[in-house]
Amino acid sequence: MSSIKQVTIVGTGLIGGSLGLALRHRGIRVVGSDKQRVLARAEEMGAIDAGVENPARACVGSDVVILASNVGGIIDSIENLGPMLPRNVLLTDVGSTKIEILKRANSVFGSSAATRFLGGHPMSGKENSGIDNADRGLFHGATWIFTPEGDQLTDIVHEYINLIASLGTHIIHLSGEQHDRLVAWTSHLPQMLSTAFAAALQDEAELEREAHVTRTQMQEVGGRALREMTRIASSPYSMWRDIALTNAGNIEKALFKLEQRITHIRENLRTPELRSEFERAARFKKPE
Repeated sequence: MSSIKQVTIVGTGLIGGSLGLALRHRGIRVVGSDKQRVLARAEEMGAIDAGVENPARACVGSDVVILASNVGGIIDSIENLGPMLPRNVLLTDVGSTKIEILKRANSVFGSSAATRFLGGHPMSGKENSGIDNADRGLFHGATWIFTPEGDQLTDIVHEYINLIASLGTHIIHLSGEQHDRLVAWTSHLPQMLSTAFAAALQDEAELEREAHVTRTQMQEVGGRALREMTRIASSPYSMWRDIALTNAGNIEKALFKLEQRITHIRENLRTPELRSEFERAARFKKPE
């Protein structure tokens, strides 16, 4: 029988709201903390049992506190909420980068950081943010990364990880450094690529106006491939700003390597080397 009866979710947008829906479905009482209008909508949708605008008051009586705002907000919340939480309350997060978050947790909790804070990151989401897009099944089938430090073997940690696994997630454990390197390639680089591609298409659409070619026509001609390549280009900058700031080094390295690859393809459009690139790319999708 789990001892987790109530959780507080600070930030009830897409991820926090979806998590609230999923946890309430599992019989957990959920208290949300956000702006009042967001809390009202979250309660209306059934994502929370109660909403408390003040984060400190929202944490009262909870066994787990989940920080689900943007990365900068998570770092600030660790600083502000961490010292006032009882020692038996687990503080965790769903942030898209981990090194800077873990640094702040270690600074706030000191030697007890390994048992009082658990870094986490669900590898799921949508291109549209906000509570209105929350979905109880958002995490089903998704990978949820945890970044435990040291001998993080407390009962509450195990119970929380098991609770997240019960939502149909695949759990993996990585160090903060491994996490940030991996997601730079698998999540952050695709976003930057989609953003750059869509921005270049917008430039081209504006130039094509003289030829009476509209952006809508470009989208129609592009079909499914274009839609898939630009789907996440509408993701909000407000979320990606903090990700870029806290994982800039890894993203820069990934972008540089991609730039080299694109340059290699451009320089070999008329040579047999282009076939080699296609064959190498196809290998990535084959089972190991």
